Amino acid sequence: MLRLITDFDGPIMDVSDRYYCVYQYCLEQVQFPQQEIQRLTKAEFWQLKRARVPEREIGKQSGLNKEQAREFARLRRVTVHTLPYLVHDKLVAGATEALSKARYLGFDLVVMTMRRDRELNAAFQQYDIEHFFAENRRYYLSDDFEKSTDEQDKQKLMARALKELPPPADIWMVGDTEADIVAAKTHNIKSIGVLSGIRDRERLELYQPNLIVNDLQEAVEAIATSYKLSSPPLA
Repeated sequence: MLRLITDFDGPIMDVSDRYYCVYQYCLEQVQFPQQEIQRLTKAEFWQLKRARVPEREIGKQSGLNKEQAREFARLRRVTVHTLPYLVHDKLVAGATEALSKARYLGFDLVVMTMRRDRELNAAFQQYDIEHFFAENRRYYLSDDFEKSTDEQDKQKLMARALKELPPPADIWMVGDTEADIVAAKTHNIKSIGVLSGIRDRERLELYQPNLIVNDLQEAVEAIATSYKLSSPPLA
């Protein structure tokens, strides 16, 4: 049995519209009356996010002063994962087809996410994708969990999954951030970085995953090819 552990945001969900909506909201909240700001286009904003440019710097590049940029970063942090904005997320093109193929090939599918329980369930219900992951194959943060950092929290989730789940023949981790790659490497698991999420190739390369591919479809194809598994091609 092959186990495929996948992050949720990035490989499965496209969060770029949500992040950009929150960016615009935070700008509007902190700007002074009559203040001229330089609102970034979505492409400009997302390029900065994917390069991991700090929030305060994004605020400054948008025309905010130092104090405004600090408040902009704070407001963004407490807003971006709230339920009213999660409705802006959408499925990454081809993600459900990739999950269907992985299931067809017999992969043991596990989702491992920094979303909280209510946030994951909201997306599951909105897009009818909960059937891909059995309840005991869902690793997420509880609604009252006190976060530290994504890297630390994801390593804890990975450790718990390895302890609770039956040992497979092999494991692959698919994710779009350094937290995913570090969690995999810490536990000697092969990792694949995908470019459909919030990090660009240059950032992912710093953490040396086994592979970097465009999306979950290519990740599943790469794993299947490495084990000489075959199935009908993805649509």
